[in-house]
Amino acid sequence: MSRTRSSSRPEGPGVRRARPSWWHRASENLIDVVLWSLGVLGLLSLIAAGVAHLWGLSIILFSTGSMSPTIPAGSAALVQRIPGSQIMVGDVVTVERADALPVTHRVTSVRPAETPGEYIITMRGDANPADDVNPYQVREVRRVLYSVPGVATNIARLRDPRLIAGMTLVAGVLVTWAFWPKRDAGPTRLVEEAEEPTDDAGDVADPAAAQPGEVAVDSASAIDPEVSGPVAE
Repeated sequence: MSRTRSSSRPEGPGVRRARPSWWHRASENLIDVVLWSLGVLGLLSLIAAGVAHLWGLSIILFSTGSMSPTIPAGSAALVQRIPGSQIMVGDVVTVERADALPVTHRVTSVRPAETPGEYIITMRGDANPADDVNPYQVREVRRVLYSVPGVATNIARLRDPRLIAGMTLVAGVLVTWAFWPKRDAGPTRLVEEAEEPTDDAGDVADPAAAQPGEVAVDSASAIDPEVSGPVAE
């Protein structure tokens, strides 16, 4: 008679899987929130880049106070590229200069130039007593749509290569951690639950109570008919 017992413990009615710890659940939820936030920010950035390219939008920073008090130093402004034919007196526009930095002042006059498609404009800063020394001949300019004071420094910091590299590294680590293959998505610890006795317990045969000429078999054993001999009467 041979008897075998399985080496693995099956998950039956008396065995349940342990719930993950609060730290495990909190860390997974935090990572999910961060990844979703990065995904939303990335999507918004792509949309903003597409809209800016389509409508000719960009941001300029004011380092001087020549447009004070309307646009004080340290402000940032949203500008839109427009052709010279749409320039009007009173617009605040940015003009590119070949030998100097761009200048953003208010238009005081505009007239067509001899070259088709180009216009000659004069400008003055709101804080200046007179127009700029020389007029500007332009084909297109960037007109200020809206300005926010006091944010130029913060926007300039976002251009720091060290900050961009750090944000890219953090995003890469989070994405790698999220998609790295895991051996088991849940805890492997099993917890045994005590089983309440039932009425069937009285029907189990007691090996010690076997009568002469009988073979006692418990619930965990079996008789192999090929190797077992005849039972003596």
